[in-house]
Amino acid sequence: MNTQSKHILYEALVNRDKRYDGQLFFGVTSTGIYCRPICPAPKPKPENVLYFSDSDTALMAGFRACKRCRPESRPGSPAWEGTGATISRALRLLAERDGPSSLAALSDKLGITDRHLRRLFQSHLGKSPMEVKMENRLGIALSLLSDHETTIADIAFVAGFQSVRRFNDAFKSAYQMSPSDWRKQHE
Repeated sequence: MNTQSKHILYEALVNRDKRYDGQLFFGVTSTGIYCRPICPAPKPKPENVLYFSDSDTALMAGFRACKRCRPESRPGSPAWEGTGATISRALRLLAERDGPSSLAALSDKLGITDRHLRRLFQSHLGKSPMEVKMENRLGIALSLLSDHETTIADIAFVAGFQSVRRFNDAFKSAYQMSPSDWRKQHE
């Protein structure tokens, strides 16, 4: 391999270029570990890197798989997707009507700590899990408010609020008006 192509491949590692993910694997001679280009681990010196076109070749060369980026896993699997898979699963659980009622319940269901879950949500979505849950509930309530036959109390309970007062407070906080005022404005 010429020095120009090595330079391009090393740049893909340094920049964590997703275009090379699954097509390029690199082994670090100083540690004996091989990774995917998107691995969050600190990047090795260029002289300590060997490049492979697939995971099996890296294994046959005597490298062991990184525990952070899981290069031995199947592309598209939850292990391959990493923390993104955890966020996707958490979002599905939060969207369920009878989903976890607290951050502790959600993190227990996902098998991670609530602190780690908050960090993941902040880094991936820029908000907390409970903010996402509240947005889901308010979205349901907004869609139901256009039906003038349904009472505000019924909407509150269907959207997952435990009381009409909590629903009114959350709605006013998000939209700067009460649900009944919103309904009047959007007749």
